[in-house]
Amino acid sequence: MNARPAPEFPSWPQYDDGERTGLIRALEQGQWWRMGGSEVDSFESEFADFHGAQHALAVTNGTHALELALQCLGVGPGTEVIVPAFTFISSSQAAQRLGAVAVPVDVDLGTYNIDVAAAAAAVTPRTKVIMPVHMAGLIADMDALDKLSADTGVTLLQDAAHAHGARWQGKRVGEFGTVAAFSFQNGKLMTAGEGGALLFPDEETYEAAFLRHSCGRPRTDRRYMHQTAGTNMRLNEFSASVLRAQLGRLDGQIALREQRWTLLSGLLGEIDGVVPQGGDPRADRNSHYMAMFRVPGISEEDRNALVDTLVDAGLPAFAAFRAIYRTNAFWETAAPDTTVDKLAESCPNTEAISTDCVWLHHRVLLASEEALQTTAEIIADAVAGR
Repeated sequence: MNARPAPEFPSWPQYDDGERTGLIRALEQGQWWRMGGSEVDSFESEFADFHGAQHALAVTNGTHALELALQCLGVGPGTEVIVPAFTFISSSQAAQRLGAVAVPVDVDLGTYNIDVAAAAAAVTPRTKVIMPVHMAGLIADMDALDKLSADTGVTLLQDAAHAHGARWQGKRVGEFGTVAAFSFQNGKLMTAGEGGALLFPDEETYEAAFLRHSCGRPRTDRRYMHQTAGTNMRLNEFSASVLRAQLGRLDGQIALREQRWTLLSGLLGEIDGVVPQGGDPRADRNSHYMAMFRVPGISEEDRNALVDTLVDAGLPAFAAFRAIYRTNAFWETAAPDTTVDKLAESCPNTEAISTDCVWLHHRVLLASEEALQTTAEIIADAVAGR
C-alpha cells in the first residue's frame, strides 16, 4: 500500500459557546434535577417540534429508551419482538431484558434495513412489536412496515438511534404515528456523552412512559404514592442543556453530510470490489450516522485486517456490527428456540454484511472534498493491497 498523508477530519463531539452557555445556564438556575429545572423540559419540547411529534421524553440513554418504550407497548414474558439481525445489540437486549423473546430477521442487502417480507414471515400470535432500525440514518421502508402493522395488528417501534432529523417522503420520524427511540451516546449525530429520548404520537403513552421513567411517581406527588412499577431513567439538566445546543446545529450538519455522501459514495463505487450502502429515493433525507461500504467476498478476518490498515492510515474506520445471534449476549436470556446455524441460514444478507462491511465515522462527512478524495484513495489502495 502506498503511504499517503492522513486526511484531516473534524473532531467529535463538536461544541462551542452554545454548550458553554447552556451548562452555565443549567448550573446557575439552582436546580440540577429535571423535576425542578427547566433544561430537560425545554429540550423535550424542542426535540419533539424538530421531529414533528406531539411529545418527547428525555431519558438516560438510547438502550433505556428502547426498553421503556417496549414496556409501555406491553412487551414482557410470553411476547416476542421482531428485530433486524444486523443491528447494535441494544435493539434485541432491550426486549430480552423485559423477558420477551427477540426474533432476528434478515435485512436488505442494499440498504441494510429490515427485510419487511422476512418480518412478515416471522409474525406469530405472540408477536407484540416489530422494531425497524433506521440503519446509518436511512429510514426503513415505512410504507411497507405501516401496511404490515395494519394487516397484523402488531405495533411498530422505530429504533431511530441513527436517524436524528431523517425523513421518509417528507415525513419526519415523529410523524409516523409510532413511538420512536433515539440515542445521544458520544458518537451519535448529537450527543451529551450519553442520553436518549422517545417520541410519542399520543399523550396516553407519553404519560405512561413518564411515570415509569421516574420510578412510577407522578410529577406533583409529595407522599410517595408510586402509581406503577418503574425505575430511574431521568435525564439531568446539564446533559439537556448540551443537547439543546447540539440540536441547534444538527440541521446544517445533516445538509453537509448529505452533500459529502453523494461525493464519497460515488468515489467508493468506482473502486473495484467496493459497494457503498445503497439508498431509497423515498428516504428524501438521510442523516448519515455512518458512511458504510461492503467488500463482497472478503473474509471476516481479512475485513478486520482491512479496517486496521485504514485506521493506521488515519481513517476513523470500524468493522460493521456482528449479527446479533453470533454473540454470547444474545443467548443469555429470553433467546428464541432455535440455533445459530438455523438463524444464519435464514439471514444470508446479515451473514454477508456482518462479514464484509466497513463503516467510517460520520465526522468524515463533515470534512472537505479534498479530504474525501484522499479517503477514497486510501480505501482503494487498501482494498487493492489486501
